[in-house]
Amino acid sequence: MKIPPVLLFALIAALYIGTGLVQSWNSSLTILNMGLVSAIMALGLNMQWGFAGLFNVGVMGFVALGGLATVLIAMPPVPEAWAVGGLRLWGSLLLGGAAIAAAIFTFTRLSPGRARLLATTLVIIGGFVLYRLAFDPARDAVEAVSPATTGYLGGLGLPVILAWPAGGLLAAGAAWIVGKTALGLRSDYLAIATLGIAEIIIAVMKNEDWLARGVKNVNGIPRPVPYEIDLQQSEAFTARADSLGLPVETASTLYVKLLYGCLFTATLVLIIVALQLALKSPWGRMMRAIRDNETAARAMGKDVTRRHLQVFILGSAICGMAGAMMTTLDGLLVPGTYQPLRFTFLIWVMVIVGGSGNNLGALLGGLLVWWLWIQVEPLGRLFMEGLTWPLPDGSWLKDHLLDSTQYMRLLTMGVVLLLVLRFSPRGLIPER
Repeated sequence: MKIPPVLLFALIAALYIGTGLVQSWNSSLTILNMGLVSAIMALGLNMQWGFAGLFNVGVMGFVALGGLATVLIAMPPVPEAWAVGGLRLWGSLLLGGAAIAAAIFTFTRLSPGRARLLATTLVIIGGFVLYRLAFDPARDAVEAVSPATTGYLGGLGLPVILAWPAGGLLAAGAAWIVGKTALGLRSDYLAIATLGIAEIIIAVMKNEDWLARGVKNVNGIPRPVPYEIDLQQSEAFTARADSLGLPVETASTLYVKLLYGCLFTATLVLIIVALQLALKSPWGRMMRAIRDNETAARAMGKDVTRRHLQVFILGSAICGMAGAMMTTLDGLLVPGTYQPLRFTFLIWVMVIVGGSGNNLGALLGGLLVWWLWIQVEPLGRLFMEGLTWPLPDGSWLKDHLLDSTQYMRLLTMGVVLLLVLRFSPRGLIPER
């Protein structure tokens, strides 16, 4: 079943406009902004799977690193924490890195045998002991500084918009480390490795309070747009809202959401243009040739592992940038909210439904699936209330059906996925 892309995007527009007319424009813009961010995540995953066939099940980890970058870049530093142990803490981390480098150097320089094994083991153990002796006191001192309000080092105090490329760079660095060790594995092993590494990233963010307060969360991340309360206190903005016939509170929230939407749309357009140029370039054709027949590509002299590493880093960087944008929109970092269902498997559904290997398909899937994810539960509640209306209040069947609406999201995602795979197995906008 093939539906013209223009018609599909018109349907998406109708869904969002209908939400604004029936519910509220605030709700519609809120869903749209997160839909744009989710579409960017889908584009990053589509680059890895659709361009190169890399099975990444660790999207959540790279998105979380983008959120961490927002804290490290935008939050103000905590001078008291830096005074009691900030430099010592970073110095101990450098010491740990030097120990790893020394272990690698020892292993590569010595000849194979017991002597190499013994020397490498001694370097690792000695380096780990020195690292812990330097790190633990500094960490404890930093986390003891006003733990209820800070208890961490803070960030650089720079404009939050700089956190978006920084989130991409942080995710790209992590992807380089992951790729150097895991890209030589089979696709199923790569999936398990990326899933495990994503869980490790989340565990580190939850437990290392000195870095981003752990499960105590970071609130009040600076915004790139004005605050609603400031707009409501502005005489010029109040007069403008009155001229439009809108309450100033409603006008201020709509204005802020529109500004976020413009920033996200501009970023999305830049990424899509860059990806389209890459897809149609000789590099993009080579990546798809490697994806379709890796053995033939190797026989023609292509460095498949190196090309896989390139596309894995680029796709992860896009996911990291999206994670930074999402944390900027939320205004807080909550490591406990990073769940594989939302930040990995739902992104996969977006790519599969939209069409892997097609950037417009990933965009369509991101906007459509996110709208369904948010709206299915309240719509399902209304449907169930209408269905059970003839039943008396207190009936076990009525209570059971109404309680089941909380599972409508998962049921709908499964039904949508099955329908698309049955009638359009290559997605709503398949690869050309």
